[in-house]
Amino acid sequence: MTSPSPGRPSDLMFLLSWASHALRVEHAAGLAELGISPRGHCVLLRARIGGLTQRQIGELCGVDKTTMVVTLDQLEAAGLARRVPSPTDRRARFVEVTAEGERVLDQAQQIAGRLEQDVLAAMPETEREVFLRAIQRLVGGRLSGGGACGGSGSVC
Repeated sequence: MTSPSPGRPSDLMFLLSWASHALRVEHAAGLAELGISPRGHCVLLRARIGGLTQRQIGELCGVDKTTMVVTLDQLEAAGLARRVPSPTDRRARFVEVTAEGERVLDQAQQIAGRLEQDVLAAMPETEREVFLRAIQRLVGGRLSGGGACGGSGSVC
């Protein structure tokens, strides 16, 4: 992608997709210096709160089971996280962030914070908070899950 060219000026799906892609690319480039991916960053961030299983973290990060296993294998190999058996369910594994993982996660959060500030600085200051509230409302409401596809009111 080199420049946006939506089908019409208000093509919401295109614009959100374009913005998401651009942010993912910049986020991945920033995290590369730490040796982690945006997915690894998400997993470490969710695991940091503690008490969550591998499956729960996968759901919070929007990662399928197979991808979650691969991601955790990478984080464990790098010494950033570890899987701990659940004392109550032999099939479940809790994910813990190691001390090195905490250090890397702190740096990743700084990188993400700088990226967010840089992106928002491209907007007039008066529009930033309005934009954030609006996108949070969409993601927390109408766009919080799978949408209307497959449901009784399917539009797909």
